[in-house]
Amino acid sequence: MPAPLKLQHPPLYSVILDDFEKLNQQLIEGFLQHRNDPDVKQTHYFHDRYENIYLQEKHIAAIGKIKQAAVQYAAEILQQPAQRLKAGLWFNAMGKGHVTTAHRHDDDDELLSAVYYVQTPENSGELEFTTSHCTTRLKPQAGMMAFFPPSLMHSVGENLSDELRLSLGINIGPA
Repeated sequence: MPAPLKLQHPPLYSVILDDFEKLNQQLIEGFLQHRNDPDVKQTHYFHDRYENIYLQEKHIAAIGKIKQAAVQYAAEILQQPAQRLKAGLWFNAMGKGHVTTAHRHDDDDELLSAVYYVQTPENSGELEFTTSHCTTRLKPQAGMMAFFPPSLMHSVGENLSDELRLSLGINIGPA
């Protein structure tokens, strides 16, 4: 497993997962098949869409691999044993014209937040981090997992493409 690369200040880390093409195909197919199942929770309704769609491993087995990778990298970043951490995640599907509003993930016991990119068409919106001192943009790339502090304000720019942009939001906290 390659070490996550520290990008800059604010502290951002990223890594490209091995064998992400196969994993992403499973995530896309499972998302399209199960996103409207009656047992799938959807929250944060803004701009005519739900920003958070909570599919589980029972819907898509590949979710377990994403959670496992997130915990392993988070353990390295946080310098904690992986068995003391757990990950929760949700899908964020952005069609043409959609944005993700500015928010943070420090509501509960989150120690680290992350995003995993499944499908990232050209011009489908950059991840933007904002502090009082600077704004940092991260161009999404399929297979990339990026980690950041849960208290860091972030948003996603408008999807200008005609294709679906699909990512997973992830929070890592104590097990």
